[in-house]
Amino acid sequence: MTDDAPQTPLSPTALSPTPVSDDIDETLDWTGAPVDCAACAHADRRVEPGVALLGGRDCHRCQPGRACVHDRYAKRIQRFFEWNADLAGTHLTHPYFEVRANAARVAPIFLLPRLIDDPDETVRATLARRLPRRLLLKLRDDPDREVRIAVAVRLEDADLAPLMRDPDCSVRLRVVRRIPDGMLPAMMHDEDPEIRVEVARRIAADWLPSLIWDDSPRVRLVVVQRLPASKLHVLIQDADWMVRLAVAGRIDSDQLGPLLDDPEEEVRTLARQRRDGVAIANDLPPL
Repeated sequence: MTDDAPQTPLSPTALSPTPVSDDIDETLDWTGAPVDCAACAHADRRVEPGVALLGGRDCHRCQPGRACVHDRYAKRIQRFFEWNADLAGTHLTHPYFEVRANAARVAPIFLLPRLIDDPDETVRATLARRLPRRLLLKLRDDPDREVRIAVAVRLEDADLAPLMRDPDCSVRLRVVRRIPDGMLPAMMHDEDPEIRVEVARRIAADWLPSLIWDDSPRVRLVVVQRLPASKLHVLIQDADWMVRLAVAGRIDSDQLGPLLDDPEEEVRTLARQRRDGVAIANDLPPL
């Protein structure tokens, strides 16, 4: 969200897709006008381009083309606040969203609540990474998915429950990886197979039989990898050959049955090798 690509003043909520390196000579502000260092309130902190800065971010400086609060390049704004964190609190109402977002990264946390209703999602996502829990809950229903994702990776336990039904699968994916085990059954029937795969990987073994008939072969494959070998017979005629192959590699040898004449050659070969006592390598992907 803070790359070096130029931001257009016509759409302050648009994000730059391509990072731009610091060798760009132009120094334009977010409206497209040349940056005027002479009119800058922070001119006393300026260091000329090409001058080595001693002390890194502790030097409290700005440098045209590298660290400037008025530059439209996000990385230069970010460096300015890294080197001048004491000025962050005074830029939280700046009209350019990149300035507000980067100022919010380092501003005193007690100043951040004023930005909860900021019109730009980049700013709100920055808040979601810093706000304490009681204020973070206010962003749980944010209209932007990136903000809700940032919220989901910080909340815990019951606070995540409303996000289990989030309309965006990327949000739910973060949630299913963080909720306590006891909340996983509520997501067993999620519409997204990737979510159900995560459920199958984490859910208590007692719940695994409920996933045997899942529509996704990826989910069933995880079930095969986790179920006790003695219970794999229910998947011996699964519609997906990869699932049957996994069964052939784990099921008790005296239950190989139909797998010995499976329509898929790889399944038949593995089943017959196990019947004949040939040692096999477990090539199943990790859970």
